[in-house]
Amino acid sequence: MWSFVVHAFFLLVALGLHGRVCAQMGSDLSARDGKENTSAPITLTVSKEGGNKSSPHLYGIMFEEMDRSGDGGIHGQLLRNNGFQGSHPGLTAYAPVGDVDIFQDDVSPVSHAITSSLQVQVMPDETKFVGFSNFGYNGIPVINATYRCEFWMMGAYAGPITLQLVGSASGKVYANHNITVHSVFGDFTHHETSFNSSASPDGDNEWRLLFDGSKVAGASLNFGLIQLFPPTFHSRKNGLRKDIATAVDEMQPSFLRFAGGNNIEGLQIDSRWAWNRTIGPVHERPGRQSDWHYPNTDALGLDEYLWWCEDMGMEPVLAVWSGKSYGGILSGPDLEPFLDDIRNELEYILGPSNSTYGSQRAKNGREEPWRLNYIEIGNEDDFTGGCDTYPDRFTQIYKTIHSEYPNITLIASTIDTNCLPESPPEGVWYDFHYYRKPDDLVAMFNWWDNQPRSQPVMVGEYGSRNTSNPDGVYWSFMQMSCSEAAHMIGLERNSDVVRMAAYAPLLQHFGFTQWSPTLIGFDSSPDSLTLSTSYYVQQMFSRNRGETILPVNTTADFGPLYWVACNINDTYIVKLANYGEKNQTVHVEIADTKSGKLEMLSGPRDGINLPHNATIKPTIDNVTVSHGIYTIQMGSWSVAVLVVS
Repeated sequence: MWSFVVHAFFLLVALGLHGRVCAQMGSDLSARDGKENTSAPITLTVSKEGGNKSSPHLYGIMFEEMDRSGDGGIHGQLLRNNGFQGSHPGLTAYAPVGDVDIFQDDVSPVSHAITSSLQVQVMPDETKFVGFSNFGYNGIPVINATYRCEFWMMGAYAGPITLQLVGSASGKVYANHNITVHSVFGDFTHHETSFNSSASPDGDNEWRLLFDGSKVAGASLNFGLIQLFPPTFHSRKNGLRKDIATAVDEMQPSFLRFAGGNNIEGLQIDSRWAWNRTIGPVHERPGRQSDWHYPNTDALGLDEYLWWCEDMGMEPVLAVWSGKSYGGILSGPDLEPFLDDIRNELEYILGPSNSTYGSQRAKNGREEPWRLNYIEIGNEDDFTGGCDTYPDRFTQIYKTIHSEYPNITLIASTIDTNCLPESPPEGVWYDFHYYRKPDDLVAMFNWWDNQPRSQPVMVGEYGSRNTSNPDGVYWSFMQMSCSEAAHMIGLERNSDVVRMAAYAPLLQHFGFTQWSPTLIGFDSSPDSLTLSTSYYVQQMFSRNRGETILPVNTTADFGPLYWVACNINDTYIVKLANYGEKNQTVHVEIADTKSGKLEMLSGPRDGINLPHNATIKPTIDNVTVSHGIYTIQMGSWSVAVLVVS
């Protein structure tokens, strides 16, 4: 994701070579002449004949673990550093409670994968309850709900364990739950329980585990792989954080591209995202140091991604490792062993439950094969030194997959012909990523107009960037979101060939900013979920889709007003974006229609939904006319969707 600026100059040069006659750009994208606040009225007459088919999967999402978007984000587990994974984790997020010493103990592994545990050493004369705390990802979200808690324990102890959720500064106890355990010396035992909590007014909270120190005086106990889950989306046991997942679901995305993004590649070959290290019980997943320089637990693993797709009705778009990491590239004979890895992964996903890897899937809770129709080969193989070898690597992997699964659509991770085979196989899609300043993204409105219709594409990552604060949280504002809407109108007009498109990144924990802006931000405090203005644009466009893109006769050229019309059965949809300072009066004519709704998002050019303070939201009004002519007042920097029947 960090490599896109390199390509910007060449893209902008090429932009001038594309464009339909009906897609002429306005000479002034912003239309800020200061003389008049309202432009001359524009009439759009929607034709009910002709047009081109629209992809049913156009609007989806892309996910990779970054900005603590998975661990500490959409994955529901709330405790940080719970498996001591990654490079040099130390005691991050832990603190002693009472007169004890705590250590990372790498001599007492929980399993072959979880190679450290937390040792709690108790003073010889201890008489009180003691233990340790974990403050999660800058705090624990404490809500009025039932939590599920798991931990592994080793050491001679029979007696009570107290689990608490406590305000770190206030000391207020929101949950206090007792269980009785029997732990033994030399072996870890697993314990699981549930408890209710009241709500905290803030995110400054911690989880605590306490035990009777008098029973362990002068000795020690070990604890490993502690887990804490609030209610999860669709009540999945190792599931998604419900509030974040619900916001994603409410965009109604049609596909999920995973597991990256750069994070699939690996800082080194051995630290790539490896599917077989992300399946099965969590205590069998070793995790790794991610490309974004923090530990990944991989508790959000292959099956969890596929459950996510199924629960939200999305098509999975699986990325397979193509031989390129940031620490080295494998091709030719050196790549052959990894082709077997891809075969095994696909048998795990698609094979019958009596096959070698299909039986592993069944053992892990999924008897029936998963659905998988799309696979991307690598990620951004036109960057970071991958271009020269990608034609051969792509061909090796393509033949491996296509020979056994000829009905799966395969996607190249680049559209650059210099990085592709001289004669790519028929039916291959091409992935293209770009991030632009607002004016530059609008200038790409007609980028796909002249794409050969026999060469389908996926825009796997795009967005308008705001780099005003490179050291912290910088967020979408209305000019950016309007530029995305104008560009999305261009995508939708060409959705016979642009089959999938995903704004990226999706999620951001405000306390761990590495890349901004994103669609959805959050932290550990109540009601922290912040939906950006760009989120609402995505939601408005995704929720209102047609099957056919319809011709529109107009009295004006594109810019600063942009539009697209489509229909599904007897419902007609017109999407509008005003990328400029002037108000626009738009007359939309759709014969034989009488009523519907108008959804509008508008605000000042620099209007912004700040973290914890989202003030710009869409409004929805019912509209009724007598002769199929709808007059829409588009304020400056506004996006609208008209749906009538």
